[in-house]
Amino acid sequence: MAQASGIDPLVDMEDDRPKWDNKLQYLLSCIGFAVGLGNIWRFPYLCQTYGGGAFLIPYFIALVFEGIPLFYIELAIGQRLRRGSIGVWRTISPYLGGVGLGCFSVSFLVSLYYNTVLLWVLWYFLNSFQYPLPWSTCPLDLNRTGFVRECQSSGTVSYYWYRQTLNISSDIGNTGTIQWKLFLCLVACWATVYLCVIRGIESTGKAIYFTALFPYVVLTIFLVRGLTLPGATEGLTYLFTPNMKILQNPRVWLDAATQIFFSLSLAFGGHIAFASYNPPRNNCEKDAVTIALVNSMTSLYASITIFSIMGFKATNDYGRCLDRNILSLINEFDFPELSISRDEYPEVLMYLNATQADRLAQLPLKTCHLEDFLDKSASGPGLAFIVFTEAVLHMPGASVWSVLFFGMLFTLGLSSMFGNMESVITPLFDLGILPRSVPKEAMTGMVCLVCFISAICFTLQSGSYWLEIFDSFAASLNLIIFAFMEVVGVIYVYGMKRNISPQERRSSTRAGCRSPVYSCPSCPHCGSHQLLWLICCTSTDGDRRIHIWKVV
Repeated sequence: MAQASGIDPLVDMEDDRPKWDNKLQYLLSCIGFAVGLGNIWRFPYLCQTYGGGAFLIPYFIALVFEGIPLFYIELAIGQRLRRGSIGVWRTISPYLGGVGLGCFSVSFLVSLYYNTVLLWVLWYFLNSFQYPLPWSTCPLDLNRTGFVRECQSSGTVSYYWYRQTLNISSDIGNTGTIQWKLFLCLVACWATVYLCVIRGIESTGKAIYFTALFPYVVLTIFLVRGLTLPGATEGLTYLFTPNMKILQNPRVWLDAATQIFFSLSLAFGGHIAFASYNPPRNNCEKDAVTIALVNSMTSLYASITIFSIMGFKATNDYGRCLDRNILSLINEFDFPELSISRDEYPEVLMYLNATQADRLAQLPLKTCHLEDFLDKSASGPGLAFIVFTEAVLHMPGASVWSVLFFGMLFTLGLSSMFGNMESVITPLFDLGILPRSVPKEAMTGMVCLVCFISAICFTLQSGSYWLEIFDSFAASLNLIIFAFMEVVGVIYVYGMKRNISPQERRSSTRAGCRSPVYSCPSCPHCGSHQLLWLICCTSTDGDRRIHIWKVV
């Protein structure tokens, strides 16, 4: 038996630790961190690629057996130990400190290139306040006698993205120069992030009401508009037509598990940091299920919205393909103007192929199938900056829809950046890198400044190549390893039986013990911070309070 100060593990270990103003702030922050750009431009692509509705089977299986359990672990340990990622794992065991450091490093690297995507979104958002949109036509050449040849050959949307926005170099070895318009957008993005995270959850908790809810408003507006467009039914039919045979492909199950993993932002440390500001008695199990389901339903909701508009684009492209072929037939065979409709084109083509096959074979006719145009989907930046921007051009009031779309993407990315920055800033505060006398605003400003300087390389002409490298290698495998270590740490080091068993609880009650098992912050015998599992039993003997430490 040893004397020790009575500590109730179910009250705050640090009285000065910030707290959420209300439960809604916390839920919206976690939802904003989880629901990001991947829900908009990766999940619909995976659904379309892997058998439409059939993909939902491995996706929801992965959600139940992978996503929610891992998510619950992160919320539980963050809320229980009230630390950031590094502090949590060092508290569990000094040997697991590297897991927290790894999550911290990945969050730092991801913040660099994630905010770069936001600067691209900001550039398109600012240029959407024009009519006509700048990517709707090719620019004039130097002599102003015609259009730029490269634009005419590649298309207006692709030319604006690769040449006028990125001004991309030929390869990664050709570094190129800084694109100053992108550099200024980068300054604006990091300034916005800094103003929102300047006081931690005290400031992000206010901004999250807009950044987390505004995307749902825009998605709903796009959904209503998309369902009224011609071709929306074809797009949704193509998206959700199940192909059950594709479930035999192991790649489908791997991509579904990977999508759940990254969609919930697991192993970044952001959810651990957010949960650390909760009361210890908060029902984190219910929170984990709620947030995970909202995230998955958002992905499904976004898929319906995106592919209703993609169906409209495919139908439009299919119609223009038919019109070009019809014009060729009219010119070659001297048919009257408007004598061949789109519906009549297949019959006319069959008739000419049977009667005048030689002349027909000489015409530059394109093969027009609606399915071929529906197949031209894209994932990642290609969906946002090429496919969707082209679809917007065909919609009445294109500038309005472009402003709404890129405004939605910016707020989605910004709310995810709150979680990324919290993953970086909270561990630094917990570790006491700087004295307590240094204001939080100064510490946050230093972190944002370091991130900004490190991200300047993405504004070079070769910046998009570097971003692809970061995206491919900075997070993917590392996060999976860290998540595995989290599971091992919680189950085999922290202990599955961290709560008192029923038998122990009954014996403790007879002895007058009231507190559950918890991780003591320091050893009561030597004062060192080691992994000790202790039962703090408080008994009363008249006016005396005796604190008994029992090693389990």
